[in-house]
Amino acid sequence: MELRARGWWLLCAAAALVACARGDPASKSRSCGEVRQIYGAKGFSLSDVPQAEISGEHLRICPQGYTCCTSEMEENLANRSRAELETALRDSSRVLQAMLTTQLRSFDDHFQHLLNDSERTLQGTFPGAFGELYTQNARAFRDLYSELRLYYRGANLHLEETLAEFWARLLERLFKQLNPQLLLPDDYLDCLGKQAEALRPFGEAPRELRLRATRAFVAARSFVQGLGVASDVVRKVAQVPLGPECSRAVMKLVYCAHCLGVPGARPCPDYCRNVLKGCLANQADLDAEWRNLLDSMVLITDKFWGASGVESVIGSVHTWLAEAINALQDNRDTLTAKVIQGCGNPKVNPQGPGPEEKRRRGKLAPWERPPSGTLEKLVSEAKAQLRDVQDFWISLPGTLCSEKMALSTASDDRCWNGMARGRYLPEVMGDGLANQINNPEVEVDITKPDMTIRQQIMQLKIMTNRLRSAYNGNDVDFQDASDDGSGSGSGDGCPDDLCGRRVSRKSSSSRTPLTHALPGLSEQEGQKTSAASCPQPPTFLLSLLLFLALTVARPRWR
Repeated sequence: MELRARGWWLLCAAAALVACARGDPASKSRSCGEVRQIYGAKGFSLSDVPQAEISGEHLRICPQGYTCCTSEMEENLANRSRAELETALRDSSRVLQAMLTTQLRSFDDHFQHLLNDSERTLQGTFPGAFGELYTQNARAFRDLYSELRLYYRGANLHLEETLAEFWARLLERLFKQLNPQLLLPDDYLDCLGKQAEALRPFGEAPRELRLRATRAFVAARSFVQGLGVASDVVRKVAQVPLGPECSRAVMKLVYCAHCLGVPGARPCPDYCRNVLKGCLANQADLDAEWRNLLDSMVLITDKFWGASGVESVIGSVHTWLAEAINALQDNRDTLTAKVIQGCGNPKVNPQGPGPEEKRRRGKLAPWERPPSGTLEKLVSEAKAQLRDVQDFWISLPGTLCSEKMALSTASDDRCWNGMARGRYLPEVMGDGLANQINNPEVEVDITKPDMTIRQQIMQLKIMTNRLRSAYNGNDVDFQDASDDGSGSGSGDGCPDDLCGRRVSRKSSSSRTPLTHALPGLSEQEGQKTSAASCPQPPTFLLSLLLFLALTVARPRWR
């Protein structure tokens, strides 16, 4: 009898130990002291935290078992986990944005410095070299430099037209100064202007400046604008809020281990990656166009070198101006004779002096390049940094898991897998929205992409197209590519009355898409606007055209 009683007691003791290990109600509840400490350290009231584990049927995110979390605690920790991830996203984006902004300012300062040096050289040397030919026309030269700055900053100017107007105005003024003995009314000067292209009064300087400046300025401004657009895209994407399904998944990843009594268990690496790949699926879709933009920016730096490169051209605008004035003086007599032959004999100015003696040629000191290696160093640093951030969007989940989520370094069967300590078995999902259809941790609707991020993908495409056009030397319609007008461009901007006043001078044949010309207009809105301005063909005609198209195309499908 005594032996039987002793056996029964041992059986009860064993059952109690098993029950305790399994969290059975019959066991003594475990203390929530460690959870209380963690919860209080985050600024929450400890009055919400039970002293010992309670039954967890009320939990909506974490696995339901014996727990140290009430419903209010679970909600607070879910909100906190979302806020912490959003903060981590903004921090990572802020580092990238700061790098891009620093690059933008460095290049912008260098390009502005080149143009300012050229203008200072002109103002310091032209009065002595050309006398009244310069001093009486100093404003025309100042206006030219002002318009070159506006063009560089992205104003809606056509550089070839701007240069053509400058040479036309300068020719009228200088021709009158070189021939003060003649009366030259406006209609006579108009005739002079019409013959200017054939007469080439300034020699080859205008043509050389036009060819080189167009390529150099568009390369400089497109590169700087590209940095601005990239920075702006990063800023806008960082402001995209996380969805509710992501919030639930992050809560389960970060804090459910605390609620279930294993606060020391850290997330399994692959588990964390699946959660963040689901949360940041839309951001990963930026990858292709982001890489295209950065590749195009690296490529266009090839246009910074050589005789027609950015540094040589922008810093030596004044030398072409000097060559032009010298050529006009050298050919003054021949030019005057040809103008009279083509436009007739003008009246003599009875009060005017005789023809001026041929002026001496204005000799300028050779242009001094900035300190050797300045631009080379800037480009080298930029290339390295741009290449380093090419995979920013697809590497973001792994980066945040490694740096912010305190991943487990223990063996696979000791990390938090979302349900308990143990091995995480599901495979890691691919990058981007389409690859999340079977994500085991985050329910992602792949049919509903985030529209803010889609707009930023479009901005990257637009900027890449501009860079490619600039690489080919094409003058492009260059307005701010951002959709709210903030943060893009060289950083200097330009007054509306200056940038906007030249719109009417743009060629009416410009083929710039509507979404390029109107910042903030999405591609879909642009199509609607275009459609609204065009009469719609009859329905039967559309049907007929569709039938014919299908008939013609059918053999190709076989």
